[in-house]
Amino acid sequence: MATHKIDANKWVDRYSDYLYNYTIVRVNDHEVAQDLISETFFAGLKSAANFKGEASERTWLISILKRKIIDHYRKKNSKKGKAEIRMQYNDSETEGDWLEERVSDPFDKTAEDDMENTELGLAIHECLDGINEKQAAIFKLKTIENYDTEAICNEYNITPSNLWVIIHRARTAMADCLEQKWLK
Repeated sequence: MATHKIDANKWVDRYSDYLYNYTIVRVNDHEVAQDLISETFFAGLKSAANFKGEASERTWLISILKRKIIDHYRKKNSKKGKAEIRMQYNDSETEGDWLEERVSDPFDKTAEDDMENTELGLAIHECLDGINEKQAAIFKLKTIENYDTEAICNEYNITPSNLWVIIHRARTAMADCLEQKWLK
């Protein structure tokens, strides 16, 4: 099998403008675009041995960049569940605007909440044991242990699209199982 040599030393000169133009219309933030391109070059260096030469270097780098953009939006969207509290205040010494972002007060838990969380945790593990072994393993890595998409794909030799299909199937199976075992 022929090996295809890539020249990473010339990537910045050859492809950075193209990658930037591709990225900026998708993220609309100069710093984020630059970060994603840097991550793309770094990921390209790490996986250079996987370059088969079936596409040009630029096409290969764009495919890596697309995954980085998708991961950026997934990460950004996962933070949207936070509550935002804004209060105007005015007392004898100060006045202003106070902003707090928080999900919940960790000190505002009851014994019933703890018991419910324990029961849910047990039900989740029981349901994970009952679904397809590969789906359960990938679901745990991505959802529970927060592994990077690329690392999971490399470990299981799957594409990012296949990863998300597997996770979707695992979530569906988990939802069905939890509905039967926990929500009764």
